Amino acid sequence: MIGDEWTDDKTLFRLIKEELYTAVVGDIMDKMGYTHQFLPPRIRPLREDMTLAGRAMTVLETDVLAYDAGENPVLKKSFGLMLEALDDLKEDEVYVCSGSSPAYALWGELMSARAIRCKAAGAVVNGYSRDTKGILALNFPCFSYGPYAQDQAPRGKVIDFRVPIEMEGVVVRDGDIVIGDMDGVCVVPRKIENDVFTAALEKARGERMVLRKIQEGMKARDAFDKYGIM
Repeated sequence: MIGDEWTDDKTLFRLIKEELYTAVVGDIMDKMGYTHQFLPPRIRPLREDMTLAGRAMTVLETDVLAYDAGENPVLKKSFGLMLEALDDLKEDEVYVCSGSSPAYALWGELMSARAIRCKAAGAVVNGYSRDTKGILALNFPCFSYGPYAQDQAPRGKVIDFRVPIEMEGVVVRDGDIVIGDMDGVCVVPRKIENDVFTAALEKARGERMVLRKIQEGMKARDAFDKYGIM
């Protein structure tokens, strides 16, 4: 059975990268009633062939006014808790950040270098990234609004991590599975992940079979009537 093909995250993430893509995973969640699991379409891979699959390490960012930290001890720290969040990344986790206005970069080259040392799977930020040449040279999967050099240091700080965050109505919880490719980024809640990936693998394999039939000359109507896939 398909659901018996993985017993750990490593195997699951390998199957996702080898056989799945965001479109088929999103289709399955739609059928299950989870119809709002794609992050905003502005969030794109820095390079089209970048993909990622891993568990979310959620990061909550907020805007600040220059270096006026007030009395909050977190806001008095450089970058708030960003460095602590970065150092807390675990193997196969994805740094997923939201909460601030899209006015500055939330990810960069040095963060990518540290994430690689932590064996993280990638970064997804609801805003911009910078140091683009450096990130591309490191070949680190980064999904953002695109390149924009303005720094977060005087403009935003991380105020918490491993807490639920939200991106335009999509809730991301620490430990949810995040999948990204050139078609976007979708979030699979932990509580439904086994059902989603079991069905997604079945559908993806069925789609490849239907593709062969269509290439051999089968009509679209006949293919759908026979296989229920299009």
